[in-house]
Amino acid sequence: MSRSTKSDRSPVTADDLDLAVQLAVALLGDAPAAAWDRKAGSLEWDCWETVEHLSDDLFAYAVQMGPRTPPLAGEVPFVWESRRPGGPANAIHADRAAGPAGLLQTLEASGALLVAMVRTKPPETRAYHGFGIADPEGFAAMGIVETLVHTYDLAQGLDLAWHPPADVCARVLTRLFPDAPETTDPWTTLLWATGRAELPGHPKLTTWRWYGSPRP
Repeated sequence: MSRSTKSDRSPVTADDLDLAVQLAVALLGDAPAAAWDRKAGSLEWDCWETVEHLSDDLFAYAVQMGPRTPPLAGEVPFVWESRRPGGPANAIHADRAAGPAGLLQTLEASGALLVAMVRTKPPETRAYHGFGIADPEGFAAMGIVETLVHTYDLAQGLDLAWHPPADVCARVLTRLFPDAPETTDPWTTLLWATGRAELPGHPKLTTWRWYGSPRP
C-alpha cells in the first residue's frame, strides 16, 4: 500500500483518532488481570504505567488546545510527576483500586477529550508541541501515533496480537513523517519510524521524531 503524495493526501481526522483509541481499548480489555505488572515491550515501564502514560499523552494534547489563546511557547502548566524513580511523569494516574477496567476507562476518557477538541477546534488553531507548533489535525495524528505504538508495546507485554488499520497508519505517516518510505507496509513503516522495527533497506532508528507543524 503506497501512501498519498502531499498534494493529494487524505487528512487525519477525529474519526481516525476515535477508531484508534476504541480499537486499543477493546484489545487491552482482553488482557489477563495478573499481566499488568509485566514490562511493556522494550519500555522501562510496566503495562499499567504505559497505559497511564498513553492516557496522559492524549490528555496533554487535548488541553494544549484548550485555552482561548493556546500557548505557542510551552505547555499548559499542569504538574507532571512520576510515582516512582524511572516511572513516567504524568498528570494522569489511574486509581489502582479500580483495577484494569478503571485503567482503561482513563484511556478511553482521555482519548475522548482529544477527539472532541479535534472535532470542535477551528483548523487554523495552533498550539505548542516540542516537535512543532501543531494544528488540530497534527494533534490528532500525534495522538494516533502514541496510541498505535504504545498499544504495540503493551501487546508485547500482555501477549496480545495488534494489527491497526493500514489506512490510518498511512495517513499519519504522510502527516508527521515526511521522510519515511512511501511504498512499504504502513504499519511496519510506522514502527520503523518510531524506532521499534527494522525495515528492509533502511537501518533501524536509534533516535527519531515527527514533524507536527502543518505543511503547505
